[in-house]
Amino acid sequence: MVDPQVNNPKSPKFAVRKYLQSIQDELKGKLVIDMPAGNGVTSEILLNLGARVEAFDLFPEYFLVKDMVCKKADINAGLPVPDNYADYVICQEGIEHFNDQLKMFSEFNRVLKMAGRLIITTPSISNLAAKLSYSLFESEYYHKLMPPNEIDSVWLGDKKNKKIYFGHIFLAGVQKMRVLARVSGFKISKINFMRLNKTALFLFPFQYPFIFLSSFYTYRKALSKNKSVDYEARKRVYKEQFRINISPKILLDRHSFIIFEKEFEVEDVFDRLISMQKPLGEIL
Repeated sequence: MVDPQVNNPKSPKFAVRKYLQSIQDELKGKLVIDMPAGNGVTSEILLNLGARVEAFDLFPEYFLVKDMVCKKADINAGLPVPDNYADYVICQEGIEHFNDQLKMFSEFNRVLKMAGRLIITTPSISNLAAKLSYSLFESEYYHKLMPPNEIDSVWLGDKKNKKIYFGHIFLAGVQKMRVLARVSGFKISKINFMRLNKTALFLFPFQYPFIFLSSFYTYRKALSKNKSVDYEARKRVYKEQFRINISPKILLDRHSFIIFEKEFEVEDVFDRLISMQKPLGEIL
């Protein structure tokens, strides 16, 4: 075992292992891309579950799994694999480090087969405690961390190749990940609950009524706009966003754990989106 944190119920690695074990029959013989692979904890779990694994990371020298090679890769430059190559992609605790998250989703779409799954875990900024922290300090955890900065948020760099590994500068909430996924050909298949945030639980009875009512009002108001767009299309999009806004599972979870499904190729997304858009002249 390369990382004992897989046995710690407070660690995201524990939740990921538990989920992967629950889909073991689906994983057997399937090709899974692990990016960023880190020390190899997820790759090791996948191998033990019978999956075929290819690991990639910007700093592969930290990969610890014996008899397995982690290849160097920068998501911004693309992964060195063909189109429609993998059955699953796992991006565990990675998206918050990537500065071009639309590029990340598009690249994962490219390498996945149709109906392939993209599994993302990341610290939640959609729970109530994180929302409060960001409203007060623009910090991930109030009274614990300063806002992202050039001292704490640059974790290490590759001086030879002038590569910097950013910390949690690019945290993404569920709504943001949803829309980046949609414009990249993915849909949300499932949202798993990982671990209760106790501060969020304390805030919940005070904030939830306001969140529900204001979200419902905004949802109803949005439905009356953009009448050039088909009503059912508007209702489908806004209703999904409304459900995310009011989901106790999301508002109380310390982490975000989302399984996306590839629904379209990236090049086919434009034709579907263009029918729902106003001409640029009307927006400007």
